Amino acid sequence: MSQMQFGVFTVGDVTPDPTTGQAPSERERIKAMVAIAEHAEQAGLDVFATGEHHNPPFVPSSPTTMLGWIAGRTSKLLLSTATTLITTNDPVKIAEDYAMLQHLADGRVDLILGRGNTGPVYPWFGKDIRDGIDLALENYALLRRLWDEDVVDWNGRFRTPLQGFTATPRPMDGVAPFVWHGSIRSPEIAEQAAYYGDGFFHNNIFWPKEHTQRMVALYRRRFAHYGHGTEQQAIVGLGGQVFMRRNSQDAVREFRPYFDNAPVYGHGPSLEEFMTETPLTVGTPEQVVERTLAFRDYVGDYQRQLFLLDHAGLPLKTVLEQIDLLGEEVVPVLRKEFAIGRPADVPDAPTHASRVAKVTGGGAAANDGARDDERLALFDTKEAIAP
Repeated sequence: MSQMQFGVFTVGDVTPDPTTGQAPSERERIKAMVAIAEHAEQAGLDVFATGEHHNPPFVPSSPTTMLGWIAGRTSKLLLSTATTLITTNDPVKIAEDYAMLQHLADGRVDLILGRGNTGPVYPWFGKDIRDGIDLALENYALLRRLWDEDVVDWNGRFRTPLQGFTATPRPMDGVAPFVWHGSIRSPEIAEQAAYYGDGFFHNNIFWPKEHTQRMVALYRRRFAHYGHGTEQQAIVGLGGQVFMRRNSQDAVREFRPYFDNAPVYGHGPSLEEFMTETPLTVGTPEQVVERTLAFRDYVGDYQRQLFLLDHAGLPLKTVLEQIDLLGEEVVPVLRKEFAIGRPADVPDAPTHASRVAKVTGGGAAANDGARDDERLALFDTKEAIAP
């Protein structure tokens, strides 16, 4: 792997193609996501990440099932999640499922933990959305212990106690999957990532660059505060959203009906407004390169860049063409340009091999900054993050 990782992520929506009115079946959409992952590896990308949803029109309710299947059909691709719901999933189940996947994929696994963006999911799994932040904090504290300790005694607020419990299988090579904490708008999650010395992944799709800049800066400051390294040694990932054609006018014309009818932002701001106010780039590969390189200007050197390509009813054929453009014309340039002027002390993107080497070489694991029973004390971040 290079200093930075580049890849694609999917939210797995089943949306009618607005140009034909036809929607794929759930089976077709699931198979398409697998095809996208396989094609990403063939195109030379590093990462495929899938979301987790439990409601229509989305299908990826079981990320480990999908990623386990993809692991058997790929050899280099790093498999991740665009969100693993730390609030409504049982930490015991997360610990065991992702350790199992880690073994099956020979270590090619990490995950982005988040609270999700679907409020009704909380009562479906017996939780209260008003406890969202507290659930994220407590559940992750338990998850870390389940991975780091062979025998766990636990007593918390949101689940039954554990006595002498061992999660199986144990993490591969004694090193748990790397964790990114994903958030669009919650400074508490940036604080949590910094506290543990984990990665922070900012979706970077719906908000202007000033918001992204503030969130990442907050994480970097607190990462240094907790003694994990300097601010520029913090581990940062960004999302992004692109649609490309050789001619920018063709790209805009083709993408417009998909944008206008997209489940999340359709029938809202115009495409031009959205491109101006958010990182969405619709144009040529050269324009995507230019816009993406500019991310470094306001977040600093970072480790992972993922692109959303396959939503809003775009046909699979079109998505695979987008992946080809990424692999042939965008990512090679980004790899080269992001390496220029990159300070020597900026960490490479974490991999299982690099983290095992760090442990066996006598250093600390990438995310061993937590103290087992210490409650995460969140400071008042309102002033730090407010516009």
